[in-house]
Amino acid sequence: MPQDPMDFEWSYWIEWGRERILWLLAGHLLVSQVSRLLVEKYKPWCLMVYGMAACWLLLGIKGFAVILLHAAISFAVAQFQLSLLTWLCSLILLSTLRIPAVEETKRKWYDTENEYYLLLFTVSVRCLFCTSFSLEYCWHAPTQKSSHSFPWMLAYVFYYPTFHNGPLMNFDEFSKQMRRQEAFSVKTNLSILIVGIIRIFFWWCLAELMIHLMYIHALYSSALPLESASYWALG
Repeated sequence: MPQDPMDFEWSYWIEWGRERILWLLAGHLLVSQVSRLLVEKYKPWCLMVYGMAACWLLLGIKGFAVILLHAAISFAVAQFQLSLLTWLCSLILLSTLRIPAVEETKRKWYDTENEYYLLLFTVSVRCLFCTSFSLEYCWHAPTQKSSHSFPWMLAYVFYYPTFHNGPLMNFDEFSKQMRRQEAFSVKTNLSILIVGIIRIFFWWCLAELMIHLMYIHALYSSALPLESASYWALG
């Protein structure tokens, strides 16, 4: 049975995943395990450097610079320790994505629309992470600010598994997991990896099955079939 051709987002991410993102995630896993085994104390910084390199590879130096600039502006505004100011900063940074002149300039950086859309998706999600970090910086007492430094913000913003489309993890949880030291066990890590791969494969197969059987996107993009269907059928 043919696939629903109207599901742009699924096709988009599958294409990027096959080309580069899947391999970059595998690279992140390798760097994470090697740094955990050899230099666990510096694991956050190893992953930060890897995330920056992956960002540079996919989005180019200009895309990388945009995300770095957003993080720097958010961190600077957070120093005022006013939640309202942090929200305003985040909204202003997001609004710049819809300024026609800025859009046109960013499009010229890339050869294809897909590359531009990848920048757009990534910057939007990174803005959520910057907002999370800045708000927690505002809420914490001065004694807790030592773990909310700019290098830690960069480690959080450039953490690659959540880099392009999340999911969102707040900074406190990220910091706690990065600081937690656990005994290295090949058996445990291998079992976690296998279970994770099985979960991903299951949900990927389910999503593919839905796209080939349900035609949700094709239906809601055409008003005529929806108008002729009964309320029970729509439900």
